[in-house]
Amino acid sequence: MKVLLVEDEKKIADFVCAGFKEQGFVVEHCADGTEGFARASTGSYDVIVLDIMLPGRDGLSILKGLRKAGNATPVILLTARNELDDRVEGLSLGADDYLAKPFFVEELIARVQALLRRVSGERQNILAVGELRLDRISREVTWHGQTVDLTGREFNLIEYLMRSPGRVFTRTQILEHVWGYDFDPSTNVVDVCIQRIRKKIASLGVAADGESPIEAVRGVGYRFRKLTEAS
Repeated sequence: MKVLLVEDEKKIADFVCAGFKEQGFVVEHCADGTEGFARASTGSYDVIVLDIMLPGRDGLSILKGLRKAGNATPVILLTARNELDDRVEGLSLGADDYLAKPFFVEELIARVQALLRRVSGERQNILAVGELRLDRISREVTWHGQTVDLTGREFNLIEYLMRSPGRVFTRTQILEHVWGYDFDPSTNVVDVCIQRIRKKIASLGVAADGESPIEAVRGVGYRFRKLTEAS
């Protein structure tokens, strides 16, 4: 799952980003409200964590602009402890939750997870393509009923491909979505990670045809095969 954090206090941003990454989230951070609104407007995030007091465009203005444009991405506001009016206004503008500073990052992550469960619904949290099933909440992947033991990064990668079975993603697209924008585009981490996933799936030895659900497209990238349910 992909999180956008818009927060100008570096210490807060650092520990929030670290906490999300430890839990397997992909997190992007920006410290300016104008840039934050531009990124949030792309609609490419599962949730937005938004500070109210920001340089440039403030958080409530960002929220109002998103909702006016029809952007329904879930938003959690970060507010000063005593600013009741801001919290009330934020909720009236369409915020889904708020958390007062100072806070524990574990609580923020728990609130994000609860929000995603509430907004998406249980059925949308299960991705199933053929005999491979992925639970976005429990973060469990099974292949022919057997659990595939994946790291957080491997889980994010396979989830990204499973969202659009049959669609080819370039290595750059995968790198930007799963690793973020800080990695060297010439790195081979995508190939290495996919090979690890393939080996883990193959080690279960349960696929009749022996084929991996992740298919390489020569000279382009990778795609998740459109698998057929076993009869």
